[in-house]
Amino acid sequence: MSVSKIRFACLTVAAALAVCGASAQAAFTGFQIRNNPTINPIGANTEFVIQSAGQKAAYGSNDISGAKIGQITNLGITRFDDTTRFTAGSGPAVGPYLNIWVTDGTNFAVLANEPSNPDFQPLFIDNGNGTKSYSLDFADLADKRVQVYETSNGGFNSTNTWVHNLVGINGPLTFGDLANLTIGAPSPSYIAGGNGIGTGAPRQDVTNIAYGVNWVFGDTLTNYVSGMQGYVVGDAVAQAVPEPTTVALAGLAGLGLLSAARRRRNA
Repeated sequence: MSVSKIRFACLTVAAALAVCGASAQAAFTGFQIRNNPTINPIGANTEFVIQSAGQKAAYGSNDISGAKIGQITNLGITRFDDTTRFTAGSGPAVGPYLNIWVTDGTNFAVLANEPSNPDFQPLFIDNGNGTKSYSLDFADLADKRVQVYETSNGGFNSTNTWVHNLVGINGPLTFGDLANLTIGAPSPSYIAGGNGIGTGAPRQDVTNIAYGVNWVFGDTLTNYVSGMQGYVVGDAVAQAVPEPTTVALAGLAGLGLLSAARRRRNA
């Protein structure tokens, strides 16, 4: 087999494996959730201006939809605005926060973290250049408290949703308890049908288009109001480990190419 054919086959395997893994910064979309917050492009970054309680917006991606919570390798975002203008540890100083849609194949719910929780704040890293970033893998999230929203019986400190019942824990949950839940957003028709989903759910206002992973800005209360100067963010990342069977199939595809090339040579 020629060197060029071997190189082509190897590159094909590498490309297949890259597709199997989630992409970084590939497809994040800024969208309004409620009450018309302002979203401004600023070069490669995006500004989310939350001026009053009730306004909400998000930066959403389906890059790792289909992966499990326990397969998350990097959920990242960088703040480029001056976070020191807010009280240390407050919502706008440590936001945005995560909303992750999950499903059991029939039901959907949103898992939310609490960045204002002191246990979570050490994960907001000062980059030493005036910016701060989250870069979270499952190990970072596993022991952190998670709230379940946007489903029947959901809400702050809820204990009796389908998520709780699925894992057999009718009490406080951590991300680690939910490692086997699949990331995935409901359809617009599912959202429009109610199903315990409120107006603050991470979905586009009017269209109800939703994304599996969302960095959220704003809230029902004033705890995430940015003021006239918004949250300026960029470098958004969503990555997850591919399923072992998917990696195996990609490898087999590459081996098939090598075998076909060898047969042509020997024919």
